[in-house]
Amino acid sequence: MFEGLRDKLSGAFKILSGKGKISEKNIEEAIQIVKTSLLAADVNYKVVKEFVENVKKRALGEEVLKSLTPDQMFIKIIRDEMITLLGEKEPFKLIHMPAYVMMVGLQGTGKTTSAAKIANYLKRQGKHPILVAADIYRPAAIDQLETLGKKIGVPVIAGDRNNAIKIVEEAMKAVKDSGYDVVILDTAGRLHIDDEMMKELERIKELVNPDEILLTVDAMAGQDAVNSGKVFNDRLGVTGFVVTKLDGDSRGGVILTIRHITGKPIKFVGVGEKIDDFDEFYPDRMANRILGLGDVLSLIDKVEKELDQEKMQKMGEKFIKAEFTLEDFKEQIREIKKLGMDKILEALPGAPQIDINTSEKELKRVEAIINSMTPQERNNPDIINASRKKRIALGSGTTVQDINKLLKSYEEMKKLMKMFKKGKVPFALRGLKF
Repeated sequence: MFEGLRDKLSGAFKILSGKGKISEKNIEEAIQIVKTSLLAADVNYKVVKEFVENVKKRALGEEVLKSLTPDQMFIKIIRDEMITLLGEKEPFKLIHMPAYVMMVGLQGTGKTTSAAKIANYLKRQGKHPILVAADIYRPAAIDQLETLGKKIGVPVIAGDRNNAIKIVEEAMKAVKDSGYDVVILDTAGRLHIDDEMMKELERIKELVNPDEILLTVDAMAGQDAVNSGKVFNDRLGVTGFVVTKLDGDSRGGVILTIRHITGKPIKFVGVGEKIDDFDEFYPDRMANRILGLGDVLSLIDKVEKELDQEKMQKMGEKFIKAEFTLEDFKEQIREIKKLGMDKILEALPGAPQIDINTSEKELKRVEAIINSMTPQERNNPDIINASRKKRIALGSGTTVQDINKLLKSYEEMKKLMKMFKKGKVPFALRGLKF
């Protein structure tokens, strides 16, 4: 998502890169590039103006001018000011029993899907959520929520499907003393904001006294999303935002603007279509992503959440003991595919720019080759001679050269294992190395 902004900002950093001494002119030039980069990313003009003034004030001080590494100091200042712009991380607050969460937003922002994603997020934390389908205006909204509810094992209350207020009232009666501790309401979504819609939402707010009112905004909608966010906030007093479609090709202006304009925090971000492609919002991690500094902490969170930890632990132990076979290698590939190569590369600072589709195809090719081997060959690749290679290539739809390439990589990995055998390898590396 932030590729365009990241590339433009790197131009500002290059101006100061490698210079033992810099001048005010250098800094002014770099700051001008930062300004135009943010404006091109659809960040609100007033926000850009204030951001640039803060950066300029710090950059023209001794902090940068007398630094031995002015380019790094300048990046640090940009990062610090970006974190300030994004605001502090604020927790998801659930106080009452049961706690009510109102999901609000326009049609097409991902509101219904986000409601299910939050239910799934809470379920993972040991909560007992229930979903309420109170969006009666989009014909498919209730069916969509019921489908998502079944997928994650969370019940959905839909009532008579015709009257949102009655659906909410029925839900309130149903959940009383039921054991469900969080009630997530998927409320009306319209193509545009109107007074009738807002009155209905205000009535629901009055009924349930929600702990959280979360407004979903589409990252690809630009300043329109910020403007609608301001209207919703003025009428309902939203407690936070869910920014969706961060996996798209939007310019990033919403993320950098909405907190500053409304004073309300971003609490979650949607980073893909899958139900698990949903993260808590960390301002510092987001600033790192925008600047191309990686997001290793989020990657570790994803590893711990999505991968089979017991399996990865055993693989790590085999790696250290240099007992890693091609069968283990195949399992490792499957785990990497779960995470997604694009997610891994995006999280690693300084990761090479490679063709993700090509990388995914390469993983599939390697998996196909190993699947075409016998159990004996997987556990003892030394027995794979020329005739065996031809058979494996035929069975996997690859070439003998592909088999040789894989076996060479495996041999290099074994050498690497021997190097690690004497030392300790961090757990995160044990889980990801191949």
